[in-house]
Amino acid sequence: MNELPRRSAKRTAKLVSLPLGMAGRGAIGIGKRVGGRPAEAVAAEFQARTAEQLFAVLGELKGGAMKVGQAMSVMEAALPEEWAAPYRATLTKLQEAAPPLPPEQVHAVLAAELGPRWRTAKFESFDDIPSAAASIGQVHRAVWRDGRDVAVKIQYPGAREALLSDINQLSRVARLATSFIPGLDIKPIMAELRARMSEELDYFMEAEHQRVFSDAFRGDPDFAIPEVVHATPAVLVNEWLAGVPLSRIIAEGDQETRNAAAQLYLEFLLAGPTRAGQLHADPHPGNFRITPDGRLGILDFGAVNRLPGGLPLALGRLLTLALAGEADALVAGLRQEGFIRESVKVDADELLSYLMMFIEPLTYETYRFDRAWLRSITLRMNDIRRPEWAVGMKFNLPPEYLLIHRVWLGGIGVLCQIGAELAPREALSRYLPEFDLSAIPPGR
Repeated sequence: MNELPRRSAKRTAKLVSLPLGMAGRGAIGIGKRVGGRPAEAVAAEFQARTAEQLFAVLGELKGGAMKVGQAMSVMEAALPEEWAAPYRATLTKLQEAAPPLPPEQVHAVLAAELGPRWRTAKFESFDDIPSAAASIGQVHRAVWRDGRDVAVKIQYPGAREALLSDINQLSRVARLATSFIPGLDIKPIMAELRARMSEELDYFMEAEHQRVFSDAFRGDPDFAIPEVVHATPAVLVNEWLAGVPLSRIIAEGDQETRNAAAQLYLEFLLAGPTRAGQLHADPHPGNFRITPDGRLGILDFGAVNRLPGGLPLALGRLLTLALAGEADALVAGLRQEGFIRESVKVDADELLSYLMMFIEPLTYETYRFDRAWLRSITLRMNDIRRPEWAVGMKFNLPPEYLLIHRVWLGGIGVLCQIGAELAPREALSRYLPEFDLSAIPPGR
């Protein structure tokens, strides 16, 4: 790719090409079937071409559009297998790779940020072929001037305009949703989302986030966070972190490796707020590695939720109330935290039944997270004939919980992709304040 489409109209036109392309291929497919080709062969060809277009369009747009694609990749485990299977490989590519910028544009960014003699003044060597490409930047491997192997993250020219354009488009769609979701107050949520997305564009700020994490976890036997070497607003240089990407473990890891990786993944997401006062808020597998010494390596600290007091105490209390079956107290607590607005009436028992779908794993000492479990929840939530659908419409998301919700939802999706058996109760009891194992029934 040569340049990110920046103008809102152009980006919208690109996105519109996805459903139009699907419709066109569908029409061609009908013609082929009339002409005698087997339906299965036509369907497979249709899905393959649609998946290819999905990767190409979201990868070219990058910004918020590609972040949506990455979120889709995390939550594909919730889709029926016949839908998800053709797109799984394509969406997984969005976790770690996308169409890269050509070297001349990369060099222009480096010259602007590091000086015209950047290649000889800053590096012993620099690989023009990117090792990873994501939503707002791509990563190149290099050797820093002091001999250290480093990862150089370079922000795409136009990334700011592209990301903010996508957020504005998303805001318009979200405002429409408010009219038919009575429990949702969308304006503060979108304001919080816009603020957090804007922060991701500042590599100086990302470097500060990463330094806090690396200080908190330096020398840890379970977690590895690379040190920041150099930062400018659009270039971030970190020590190189070797390891097996979590996406590869999802694709081909044995069960023992899956279990160990998933336990570390869950514990890191919980431990960050306690030890660093920050929540790593971009949980897709492209940001995690298993290092050669068996630790979980963590990358990309652009999306961070600052929680100087750790995770909210209310989370542990609310989970304990739900698992203890205290329906009335649970509703009162949810109202107090803003998850249920005062004007919305709910039946306490129905609400408790609804929430138990999601926290069922916490009723077991160990639980195997898998796609089948997540799909069953998705089907129940989205079936308007079931009472769960009406209950779900009554929930609000307080803006201060936006990134926490994003991490928990995405984290569960990744655990289900890994297909691991782990001990979630134990992890929560170690890292989630006010989560009281003594107040709930023993695990099954």
